[in-house]
Amino acid sequence: MALNTQLILETYIENIIQIMTPYGTGSGFIIDNMIITNSHVASGLKEVVISSKKIKRAIAPVIYDDPYYDLAFIDFDINTPKNPLKFTTKMVEDGDTTIAIGHPYGLNYTATEGIVSRASRLQDDLEYIQIDAAINPGNSGGPLLNMDGDIIGINTFIIQNANNLGFALPYFYIQEAITAFKKTGKKNIIKCRSCKNLIEEKEIKNDYCPECGVKLEIAKLRRKGYNPVGATKLLEDILSSLNINVTLARRSQASWKIDKGSARININYYENGIIIGDTKLCAIPNKNIEKTYDYMLSQNKDLSYLQFSINENSIYLSYLIVDSSLTFNEGQLAIKRLLENSDKYDDILINEFGAIKLKRDEEE
Repeated sequence: MALNTQLILETYIENIIQIMTPYGTGSGFIIDNMIITNSHVASGLKEVVISSKKIKRAIAPVIYDDPYYDLAFIDFDINTPKNPLKFTTKMVEDGDTTIAIGHPYGLNYTATEGIVSRASRLQDDLEYIQIDAAINPGNSGGPLLNMDGDIIGINTFIIQNANNLGFALPYFYIQEAITAFKKTGKKNIIKCRSCKNLIEEKEIKNDYCPECGVKLEIAKLRRKGYNPVGATKLLEDILSSLNINVTLARRSQASWKIDKGSARININYYENGIIIGDTKLCAIPNKNIEKTYDYMLSQNKDLSYLQFSINENSIYLSYLIVDSSLTFNEGQLAIKRLLENSDKYDDILINEFGAIKLKRDEEE
């Protein structure tokens, strides 16, 4: 029986995963006790950060990387969703209604409806399902479903500057890849995009395929990993020294987010060289406004490195510095104070001055 878009999203939302790397975010979905996504979403890394309705932000290993099909499999101890996804058993046809689910631009659990413009469109010797459902950066790796809620493909790429021209790798390629991977009985497998053999990573020497000799770019990327440099590395070293897991805190190569009590601390490194660590604490109260201002001004006199400010009606506690002036010791002291004081001042302003507690998403 065909379902509507909202019901499909509600039914299968537990299966949808957000995937984060230093290079961006994407989507994935649970099937066969693994998380399936695109190779380009995994970004050639051995591990990524995942989250979902049932999975708190966590680090998970990439155990299969296939640049030919643009597929990657992620291993995680997953509780089977209440309504698990399954592959379709029907032929995909032109004009079929489809639903693309993912996290475009960080907008979690977005479902867009469209139709199959072409059930089989050949691109680089592979068949793709061409769809007109709106898919955007962040949708990659998410499932493409039919109106029965079954997987017909994985949202893989769009044509830039075109009006809703999206392409999904069909389900039968995904099934083939899962079967071949499981047949190896091993993990950390790379598929050579030239000879198509599945190679165990430890068998790869100097990043060359042992079967056909072609250079394996994915092997090189996995070996090198992500290595921050300059002020970015210094910031991550500071965070690590404060017992912050930088992999979980990292939102991009220049952005970190840390939850501390009721406060959420954002650290951003901008292209102009300015580093800002700030916490959006609470909203100014309806009453006692003057007393609240007096309190913050009095605290500003005593706070070293940090300062209260107000943007519109929100109260911020902030630390600002230029990258050329950042040192480990002073940066560590300032960020430590920001972490320690954000939750404290949030509570004081709310409980003693009647400031308004802000709502925020658990994950973004």
